[in-house]
Amino acid sequence: MNSVQTLTRYKAWADDTFLSVLEKLPESQLIAPRPIFFGSLIRTQNHSYSMDFVWQCHLLGKPHGLATRNPADHPSIQELVAAQREIDTWYVDYADSLSEDQLAEVIEFQFIGGGAGAMSRENILLHVVNHTTYHRGHIADMLYHLDIAPPVTDLPVFLKA
Repeated sequence: MNSVQTLTRYKAWADDTFLSVLEKLPESQLIAPRPIFFGSLIRTQNHSYSMDFVWQCHLLGKPHGLATRNPADHPSIQELVAAQREIDTWYVDYADSLSEDQLAEVIEFQFIGGGAGAMSRENILLHVVNHTTYHRGHIADMLYHLDIAPPVTDLPVFLKA
């Protein structure tokens, strides 16, 4: 197993671990205004999912149709949890399907905020994993403020499991 395969599996595991906590929260806690760029716990999770979707579209060479990284609207937590789990499975399967040559292939795309970009498939996948880890940290902080201990999702914990 290569690093990208390991890390996409880690992402799916860590996301699922957090989603298992989030899906049990009352809607009032999910949508309550928070002093964070995305404005609430559910909008932070929705941003993370939405960017997973954008990068998936870049990898597939298809339009994503999003005009912002911070959509005001969001699905219900049940829909968001299901969508996140589905896209995480897609990333694991996609990483498994790529050869070394395909991982090195450079993909050109347009950033949502404007401007052209180009990254290898491998670097896109590494970014997707890292981006989600970053925002799980934001969600963990919000959970602490709700007196909820966030789950431990460090890579060594995943590797041990």
